[in-house]
Amino acid sequence: MRQAPVSLPLGIVVRRTPSVSRWAPWAYKAVSVIPGAGAADWQVLREDGDVIEYHAATVPLELWHTDTEAYLAGLSARVPSIGVVMRDDDESAHPYEILLATASPYECQDYADSGEELLELVPMPEGLVALIRDFVEEHHEEEVFVKRRRDKKRIDEVEDGRGDPRITQLTDVYRAPRAGRPN
Repeated sequence: MRQAPVSLPLGIVVRRTPSVSRWAPWAYKAVSVIPGAGAADWQVLREDGDVIEYHAATVPLELWHTDTEAYLAGLSARVPSIGVVMRDDDESAHPYEILLATASPYECQDYADSGEELLELVPMPEGLVALIRDFVEEHHEEEVFVKRRRDKKRIDEVEDGRGDPRITQLTDVYRAPRAGRPN
């Protein structure tokens, strides 16, 4: 029986600062999350000169009972983090589309490897750490290591003179030369 994930709405806070690059006027970075946030679409939270923080979007944080090993790895990090995945959004007035928030460092690695999206690690608030820890304690099952057995095939035997059976010939072109035997 497949269990449904536990889902929590997570607001994503993105900070816009002046860029140090001459090719882009602004730099955007996900800086925090708001557990249980309502819907938002780049709502201004705070302004301080040129620095603006937006509640960019609210996405569901889904916790799956099959991913508890990954959540444990994330919780054991020096700074437990939520991975926020964003993609350039050229079609709207906003610079990024918020795609996903995840507590799984394995899923973060998959998005980091693709190189198509921007991945930011945001520190988890203490309440979120407690929620994920409780979820893991309830659902985690240690996977028993099962060593596979080798088959009984002998790999040390020499198969000299074997070649492609489809080719008929007097000698075998795939024959390995033996040491000490004249050619």
